[in-house]
Amino acid sequence: MARNSNRLVNPSAREAMNRFKMETANEVGVNLKQGYNGDITAREAGSIGGQMVKKMIKAYEDSVST
Repeated sequence: MARNSNRLVNPSAREAMNRFKMETANEVGVNLKQGYNGDITAREAGSIGGQMVKKMIKAYEDSVST
């Protein structure tokens, strides 16, 4: 049985993650809309994910250095 590794540990965090994704997409200049975004390129999707990871790492580093 395949396991979905994208499942959020806390389901109520889904809306926060969606807001974070939309905010990050706006920062990198990708026009995301609510719902299906199959019309964006892999490069655009990757830039959103990459920027999200950078922001999460920075937030973690900031939290442990204080």
